[in-house]
Amino acid sequence: MTEKKLRIFVSALEPSSNLHLKNLAALLPQYCELIGVCECEIGTQIMCPSQFAIMGFSDVAKKILFFKYAMKTLSQSAITCDKILLMDSSSFHLRLAKIIRKKNPNIPIMYYILPQVWAWKAWRAKEIEKLCDKLACIWPFELQYYKSKAKYVGHPLLDIYTDTNGVGDKDSDIFVFMPGSRKSEIKKLMQSYRKVATTLLQQKPHATMRLIVPPKFRDTPMMQVYGDITQFHITYNTQEGLCGAAFAFVCAGTATLEASLMQIPFVLVYRAKWIDYYIARLFVQLQFVGLANIIYQAILQEKGQNIKKAGLSHEYLHEELLQGDCTADNMLNAYMHFDYTRYFEGVTTLRKYLKHGSAKNVAQWLLDS
Repeated sequence: MTEKKLRIFVSALEPSSNLHLKNLAALLPQYCELIGVCECEIGTQIMCPSQFAIMGFSDVAKKILFFKYAMKTLSQSAITCDKILLMDSSSFHLRLAKIIRKKNPNIPIMYYILPQVWAWKAWRAKEIEKLCDKLACIWPFELQYYKSKAKYVGHPLLDIYTDTNGVGDKDSDIFVFMPGSRKSEIKKLMQSYRKVATTLLQQKPHATMRLIVPPKFRDTPMMQVYGDITQFHITYNTQEGLCGAAFAFVCAGTATLEASLMQIPFVLVYRAKWIDYYIARLFVQLQFVGLANIIYQAILQEKGQNIKKAGLSHEYLHEELLQGDCTADNMLNAYMHFDYTRYFEGVTTLRKYLKHGSAKNVAQWLLDS
């Protein structure tokens, strides 16, 4: 007897969300049909994730009419499905959840990769619980912000970065440069990266300078944004690019946690448009911005250290060079004075804290009545 199709509306706007959704989809039974915003190889595509790409706060205003259209189109499709799965992108998805709830309050909604209420607007936790039926937390410390409906499911990066991944090697002659995926970030960092690479090659003539480029930029005009990259070996895969590195220079974002889980020594570097940086600092008042540092502080907090909130302590796993501090000289200094022993102890603790991947647990919970 053929199983009745279970229609699941999914909305994954970010490339990282689609990567995690792909791992999740592979574990769902064949009778599950995914529909919504996702890459076409994952499910039936109503809208393409690339349509939702924005570059900083200033770009949001330009796409207001599109977002209104998307809300209407997606909510109409969502209410025809049996279940809802929203991933990340809280500014869009909380509004979408409100519309879905008004149109059909009986469809179960799961939120996976929750809004970062621990970073700003903690009061949103109450609203999220009101709108959603299942809250799949990817950080253990998130649970304290919710009264019910929340469960720690594991971290999606541990579905990718397993214990068998290659660790960093301080005696290696491989250095990795990650300038991010936004045009403005790349432009601002590459000049400093070239200076760092030149100095390292003077010290180690046979060293390899790896530049990690998002695969979507391959053979596109975006490659011109990087300028002169003759010093670098180009790779389009983060995991392969980081493997075996002595040290990495990583633009802020998920890549910093990826490097930590692979046990690659690195320094976080970030130089944004001042208006975007100012607005972010205005709302997100944390001492550190790196995910690995925030998680590390949450671990210390659980161990009884006097830390009011993860992200506010002066304890850190890796150094961060932001805005004016993000210079070639400071990057080189971070590498030269890196405490490898302390770092390797810290990332081992971090991995134990996150425990396991999340795809299997989310797939099971999503299907549960």
